Amino acid sequence: MRLNPTFLDELRARVTLSGVIGRTTRLTKAGREFKACCPFHNEKTPSFTVNDEKGFYHCFGCGAHGDVFRWMTDQRGLAFMDAVKELAAEAGMEVPAPDPRAAQAAEKRDTLHDVMQAAQDWFVANLHESGGQVARDYLQKRGISPHTAEVFGFGYAPEDRQAMKAALSRFPEAMLIEAGLRIAVEDRDPYDRFRGRLMLPIRDARGRVIAFGGRILDSGKTDAPKYLNSPDTPLFDKGRTLYNLNRAAPAARKTGQLIVVEGYMDVVALAAAGVEECVAPMGTALTEQQIELLWRQVESPVLCFDGDAAGQRAAMRAIGRALPMLRPAHSLRIVTLPQGLDPDDLVKRDGARAMEELLAGSRSLIETLWKAERDAVPLATPEDKAGLKARLLAHVDTIADQDIRSLYRRDLLDQYSAFAFPRREARDTYQRGVPLPARPSPRNAERLRRSSQGGARDALSAAVLAGLVRWPDQIARHADALARTPGLDPRFGLLLDCCEEPGMLEKADLPTILAENGMPAPQSGEYAQMRFGFLGNEISSEEAASDLAQAVGLLVERPALETALAEATARFEQELSDETYAEQQRLLKRKLEFEKRLVQMAGRRATAEQAM
Repeated sequence: MRLNPTFLDELRARVTLSGVIGRTTRLTKAGREFKACCPFHNEKTPSFTVNDEKGFYHCFGCGAHGDVFRWMTDQRGLAFMDAVKELAAEAGMEVPAPDPRAAQAAEKRDTLHDVMQAAQDWFVANLHESGGQVARDYLQKRGISPHTAEVFGFGYAPEDRQAMKAALSRFPEAMLIEAGLRIAVEDRDPYDRFRGRLMLPIRDARGRVIAFGGRILDSGKTDAPKYLNSPDTPLFDKGRTLYNLNRAAPAARKTGQLIVVEGYMDVVALAAAGVEECVAPMGTALTEQQIELLWRQVESPVLCFDGDAAGQRAAMRAIGRALPMLRPAHSLRIVTLPQGLDPDDLVKRDGARAMEELLAGSRSLIETLWKAERDAVPLATPEDKAGLKARLLAHVDTIADQDIRSLYRRDLLDQYSAFAFPRREARDTYQRGVPLPARPSPRNAERLRRSSQGGARDALSAAVLAGLVRWPDQIARHADALARTPGLDPRFGLLLDCCEEPGMLEKADLPTILAENGMPAPQSGEYAQMRFGFLGNEISSEEAASDLAQAVGLLVERPALETALAEATARFEQELSDETYAEQQRLLKRKLEFEKRLVQMAGRRATAEQAM
């Protein structure tokens, strides 16, 4: 009986692997994983790990590896279907009835696997015959050793248009066409897809041949593509496949690193140099499904792109597809190669150490995004700079995870503010004698005075105000975040107006400006909680900037959190469902965490005061 893969995936998701293994093996929590002495071989030092997020166990001692079904069959000794039925009963799922069509499709897939393996054996045999000399010469020219060629399964497809049909005559021609090995056209005889090419097998995660990639060897064929892949078939979907994943995944589990390069030969060159945890997409931009495949192996795979314009466009396409998918602890890192070099060239010129140094200096996704958008067009005018901000926020808005979206917004706006309002330029302006603004425009001041009657003036707002008055160089850094936050004390608006004027604000100027506009500066009793606003406490500018940034973050987060909590509570009162209750409780928990963080910040001032 064959089961639908979707059913098996759902069953895996419902069953906790560590819970199943923990019934017979004592597990110890180790970070995001569990460890134990391997139950498959005798050992004194634990080398057996269980990872619930990735859904597999692995022993670094004996190599035992598998998912929950493999555990039930190998350790418990159950038949596969008995294991499925037992786990399904625990998960409250019913094992589906046999589907004849699914069984027929699975049987066809198995038969096509036989066709692909036969084709691979034939390609390899051709490489070592006299007709394969041109391919062997090419491998030698590229510096690929016979051992590397054997490991990766290099082969050769001869020029004859009917050679494969004759060699694989035991299979019906319809199967060769369905497997993507032959091409059928109207009013003509079918012919071999791969001719006169160096052949590389593309394998699935289990190591089975599912497709091929072919590199042309005759440079005179200018009308033929340099690289040719198999078409999509029942076995092969190029958007869901990563070249060399079957070999790279075990290496990645040992090193915690997985590298994505642009082509097959880059993978081969790096593996020959000792960097084995490398994969490549199928000649197209990285897809969402391929990113998920990467995240199943490591949390932050490294994407390696050429340093030319095409490489930068590829990096931005990958970032654009990854942003909506980001989730806690899962991201991408980016490496840009020196101009004009691919990984193969770099390793041959400078050795594997050069590649390792590049990988060690990989940039985060957010850093790459900022740099790419900042350098995309000249930023000579205010309109250009406003365009940069709009592009950054458009990227941020695509992020689905609310927490990550908020953190990206804050970080990118901080970088934008530092870029658009550089501290050095303001200092230079002040030193040249440009007068400071005594106050904002009368119309704006009157608006602020009217709104001050209903403004929120609690301890947190007053603390941040006091901090900005004491450390005016921090106003520009937080201007965008504060400007978008509703319901703030109107004195914030006055400070932001001052920030927009040229000149370097001094501590003594801000209380005067506030007073002249009918808004007294915050008093000591209002902000005594926070040390960055406590004038009697000596604190470095770096510490003040860090503490003040955290306080601004709390101030900005509070309105959205309170609004979301109020809306969730109202929905729960109307619907009284498990979903609305869970959402209300989640937000309530976040509110409690918010209050705890505020108390912790207030405690810092008390500690500082005691130390005086």
